[in-house]
Amino acid sequence: KYRTKGMPGTSRYMATFKRGDYVDIVVDSSVQSGMPFSFYHGRSGIVFNVNRNALGVEVTKVVGNRQLRKRLHVNIAHLRKSRCNEGFLKRVKDSDQKKRDAKLQGQSVSVKRQPEGPKDMKIVKATEDDVEVLAPLPFIENYF
Repeated sequence: KYRTKGMPGTSRYMATFKRGDYVDIVVDSSVQSGMPFSFYHGRSGIVFNVNRNALGVEVTKVVGNRQLRKRLHVNIAHLRKSRCNEGFLKRVKDSDQKKRDAKLQGQSVSVKRQPEGPKDMKIVKATEDDVEVLAPLPFIENYF
């Protein structure tokens, strides 16, 4: 593809990260400095430290029967902002708006998510001609 090889563009380095942000670790092989170990490629973590060229990222790793919180410093070229939290933040914003509107009207509203539940019943109508009974063929043993 056109202009995909070589070093990453400047917009990769201009992204602003803050402590507490969710980031995805996606290794860019054109930048060798600050490259994380291959296990962490494709993992998401939380920023705990911000430096000039790198970010401190806290990632969970399953070791045996427990989860360890690993802290790594990764070059910005190998990180991108994660979208894993977008749905949650949107839901919080919507529910807060619903609560504000309900408070103005003097009502109480439930903002809890409800499971979908079972589907509505359906009645299938058919005539005798349309119904076709499927039965297995009788077993016939062949003696050769």
